[in-house]
This record gives sequence, C-alpha cells and structure tokens, in this order.
Amino acid sequence: MSSPLIDARALSRRYGAVLALDRFTVSIAPGITGLVGANGAGKSTFIRILLGLVTPSAGEVSVLGHDVRSARANIRALVGYMPEHDCLPPDMSAAEFTTFMGRLSGLPAHAARERSAEVLRHVGLFEERYRPIGSYSTGMAQRVKLAQALVHDPRVLILDEPTNGLDPAGREEMLALIRRTGREFGISVLLSSHLLGELERICDGIVQMDGGRLVRAESIDELTGETGDLLVDVDGDLARFAAALRTRVHTAADVVVQRHQVQVRPLAGASFDHIADAVRDAAVESDVGLLRMERARARLDDLFRDATDQPSVAS
Repeated sequence: MSSPLIDARALSRRYGAVLALDRFTVSIAPGITGLVGANGAGKSTFIRILLGLVTPSAGEVSVLGHDVRSARANIRALVGYMPEHDCLPPDMSAAEFTTFMGRLSGLPAHAARERSAEVLRHVGLFEERYRPIGSYSTGMAQRVKLAQALVHDPRVLILDEPTNGLDPAGREEMLALIRRTGREFGISVLLSSHLLGELERICDGIVQMDGGRLVRAESIDELTGETGDLLVDVDGDLARFAAALRTRVHTAADVVVQRHQVQVRPLAGASFDHIADAVRDAAVESDVGLLRMERARARLDDLFRDATDQPSVAS
C-alpha cells in the first residue's frame, strides 16, 4: 500500500460562529481525486488549509507526509495550485508570467525560462507564449493558470474548478490535459469541481463533503458499480414491448420507459433470472429485436443528489 497523498484526522476550522470543517477525516491516495460538495460544504476551506493559507482550529492534516502546521514551506515546494478565479496580469506574456512563477518557486533564471517553455508547450500555448495574457481567450487563460501550477515540477496539483467558464470543446481539452498530466507524468491531482460527469470520466476516486464533514471517499469503480436495475434496448415498438414486460413482471419489478430504452427496477426479493427470462419472452411476444440487456451502473449525479437531499449532520 502506498502512503496517503493527503491524510486528515478530525480536522476542524471555525470562522466565528461558522463551523466550516467539522472533525473532517479522510485519507486520499495518490492519483486523480475529485473533491465535490455543494456551496458551503467546506471544500475551499480544506484546500486553503492544504496550501497553508488557513490554520486549522483543531485536528491534523498532512500532505505527502508533511504536516501543514510545521512544514508549510516543504508542502508549497511540492504542490502546484490552480485557483478558480482570474488572477493573471493582463500586461505580461505567458512566458514572462510562468518564468516569474518559476523564479518565485526557487528555480534559477535559466532553468525557470526552460521550464516555462516546457509547460507552455504541454498546455498548448507555445506558439502564443509571447502574447499579452490580456489578449487571451478564457480557455487560453485557464491553460496559463495550469502552466504556472506545473512550472516548478510539483508532485501534487490542486485544481479549483479548472473548466470554469469554458465551452464544451474547451472543457474537453482541459480534461484531456489534466488526464495526461496525471497519467503520463505521474503527478497526483486533487480536483475540485461541481461537474460530476467530468469527474466520473477522469478521476480515480471521489471525496464528497457536506456541512464540513465527509460523506464518502471511494474509488470511481466502487461508486459507479453495477446496480440491481436492468437496461434493455430493443429494435421495434418500445411501448408495446414495455406493456408486454409489465404484464410478466408486475409483481417482481417496475418497468420505466426512458427515451430509447426500458429500465427494469427489481422489487424486493425478485429473481434476476426470472426478470431476464421475462424480458426475452416479452420481446418475442411484442415482435421486437432484443439489442442489449445489461445491468445499469450508478452515476455520480444520482449519488450526489441522494446525499444532498439528506439533512446535514454538521453542527
């Protein structure tokens, strides 16, 4: 087992009467991890603590084995941060800015310039590196923010809403960059986002927060594993097929028609083999072709909605 990337124990942070983190405990493994939660869940406070910008009110947390209270300088040397909000100087070029950020991280001038060129090539801005940042599109500006987070060759990236403000094509490009950074370069990523479909595609695991506490911390495979529902695609009259199927499974399952497929939701005690046989028999009876029959998989959107519908347990 590898050591945790981030390890928090009973972490709390209070702002006056507001308890932003309430005995938050989580262990995050290396890889690409999504951090999710509604506004006010405690995500931003947790990130600020990891960066050493906020001191915990109670509890402990470490990044790559370094305690956030006593080893802030060590952590900042190992962590790259991409903030959500605009923070770029419009009159500087991307090359100047990333070189400057490299120098701030301790790189010598020549090494900072070389590293700046490397990361700007990686994010797709090498040809535009001498243009003023103020002339960049939103997508290009987001890439500069990613480049400056990478310029000092960190072991961990913390990305706060990296696809914020991007159109669909821009989001796809940014997600591909994040995936490549994590998979090919071996840099672990903590990615805060409210777009759960994006996280589902690129993350190894998910940490969900609510009311300053942990809701769940699981791998994507565990969260999106097979459910008890059955998805059926047919070639022919879908309504006719659904009616025939309802007759056969009326005491064993609910049959729901969704656009181009039927979802069968077994009731308590129902036999999957019985339902599968009923699907095949209903297809024959209604004279439709059975194209696909498979177990449904859970979706992050549904899991998140279920959790946030519950009352918060935070103080």
